[in-house]
Amino acid sequence: MCRYKVMKLFADQHNIGILEDADAIGNMANPLCGDMMTFYIKVKNGAIEDIKYQAFNCVAAVAISSQVTEMVKGKSLKEAKKLVKKAVADALNGLSKRQLCCSNLGAEALLKAIKNYETSRQYTHPHRRERCAQYKICGSCWTKNPVTASFCMCCGGRLRT
Repeated sequence: MCRYKVMKLFADQHNIGILEDADAIGNMANPLCGDMMTFYIKVKNGAIEDIKYQAFNCVAAVAISSQVTEMVKGKSLKEAKKLVKKAVADALNGLSKRQLCCSNLGAEALLKAIKNYETSRQYTHPHRRERCAQYKICGSCWTKNPVTASFCMCCGGRLRT
C-alpha cells in the first residue's frame, strides 16, 4: 500500500518549485544517500500561506516532500512545528526503513525553514518588512541560490557568497 501512495504522490506532485518571494528557506541533505531538499515558506499572520519545495535524488524524497507541504499548508507555525516523521510515515500508510530517512529530511527541512523565519523576524523592524535579496553563487554553474543554501540547487556544487 505504501509503495502505491508514494508512486502516486511522485506522479502527481504538489507545491514543487521555488517560491521567489519566500519569507524563509530551509534545506537539508543526506550525504549517505545523496538526497537533497529545500523548503520555501511564505508566512502570513503566523500561518504558512504558501509553501514550495525542491527535492533531488529518489522518488520517496520527492513524494514525501510533496506530502509534507500538503500537511502544513494553511497551518499555523506552531502546528507545523509539531510535524514529526511518524506523522509523515502514517500519512503515507507506513514507510520502509530506507524511506524513513527521507521523511526525516522533509520534516527537518521544514523545521529549519520555520526556525530561519522566526530568527529573521527577531532582527526585522516591525514596520519595515522588506528585505534585500541576497544570494550565494555556485562556483560551477554560476546559479544564484538562497543565502541559506549550503549547496547549489541546480548542480549540487559548492557555493560562493
